[in-house]
Amino acid sequence: MNKTIKPPVVSIKVLVPFILVTSLFVLWGFANAVTDPMVQAFKKVLELSNSQAAWIQMAFYGGYFCMALPAAILMRKYSYKSCILIGLGLYAVGALLFYPAAMSEKFWFFCLGLYVLTFGLAFLETAANPYILALGAKETATQRLNLAQAFNPVGLILGLVVAQQFVLKNLQSDDITDFSSLDEASKILIKTSDLLVIRDPYVALGLLIILVFVLFATIKMPHFKDQGGLPSIRSTFSILLKDRNYFLGVLAQFLNVGAMIMCWTYIYQYAEAIDINSVTTSYYQMSAFILFTIGRAIGTYLLRFVSSGKLLMYFSLLAMVFVFGAIFMTGIEGLYSLVGVSFCMSLMFPTIYGIALENLTEEQSKIGSAGLVMAIVGSALLPKLQGLIIDIGGSGVKDVQILGVPEVNISFVLPLACFFYIACFGFGVFKSKFI
Repeated sequence: MNKTIKPPVVSIKVLVPFILVTSLFVLWGFANAVTDPMVQAFKKVLELSNSQAAWIQMAFYGGYFCMALPAAILMRKYSYKSCILIGLGLYAVGALLFYPAAMSEKFWFFCLGLYVLTFGLAFLETAANPYILALGAKETATQRLNLAQAFNPVGLILGLVVAQQFVLKNLQSDDITDFSSLDEASKILIKTSDLLVIRDPYVALGLLIILVFVLFATIKMPHFKDQGGLPSIRSTFSILLKDRNYFLGVLAQFLNVGAMIMCWTYIYQYAEAIDINSVTTSYYQMSAFILFTIGRAIGTYLLRFVSSGKLLMYFSLLAMVFVFGAIFMTGIEGLYSLVGVSFCMSLMFPTIYGIALENLTEEQSKIGSAGLVMAIVGSALLPKLQGLIIDIGGSGVKDVQILGVPEVNISFVLPLACFFYIACFGFGVFKSKFI
């Protein structure tokens, strides 16, 4: 009897395109990690409340929602490569907008730069994820996407190092206990200096992205089309809406990315409640990203032996345990528990993505990819809601006690609820109730 040979995760003939597209996962991971600490930085230097500072995340992740569908339509009409080039162009423009934003010293201008930047990221993610799925056999698609996504934490770590070494350590406002008590002239001088510090990594990033744009423009990439021709947009939407596996997967992705950004953004406010400064907190966030990287590698390996739905359920249940610890342990142990959540989140994005698209054709996946990228708007809406919870007692992070813990702790019931749904989704997929 002939033994069935499992196809390779990545074949030699598409290795170069796979490596190039995988590099994009590093680039948007970098942008995510650089931006998270900026919420705390802008909060202090511009004297914002937690919910006001959360407009950074609203601008950053709102761009995904607005541009994912146009990106999918253009990709469907032209090619993955065209979508990637447009994305890189918008990414560079958004990053370079930080230069005039710093000159104007207007918070809305920085938000605009992030908004345009994430237009580019929407194009990149809409194209890169399904492109990776298409670069090989369908049987290994989810494992291949997990492999590519394993390099995303490399960008997260690099972005955090830049934020830590070149931004947080150089912010004058972070060294002042009560910034609001300074006279107006001192505030203006510090604000001008700190906004220039925030500007520089984005401008450097914009110049780097221009070089990557040139590289992609000169390399030939595989082009995929369904043999059956191009279905209409209306018929594709009709199929997607009837595919319960896809519909529930989009909701799972919305909650997953929201939980991820809540745990990464508000780690700074959580640490503030136990009197740990931003620079020190960035080391804890670095540990979280390292655990995220390790978890992604372990998860990719385990997918060879455990079904994607079952593994997603296990990781989600473990995440709930860690979040419980973060809520009800008020000292350094709670911070350790919050860091541990990142290990569990590592598997979720690519696994949910692969599950949601696994029943779709190539052309359906291009539009379906847009819905999953639009779901990233959860990273804008849910952190904003968490910021409102933290502001219940005032602009501090431990103004009131709820169930015996500060409001910043209790705010993590939001990611807890997210992980509960994702665990149910994974269980349903495993038991074939959703598909």
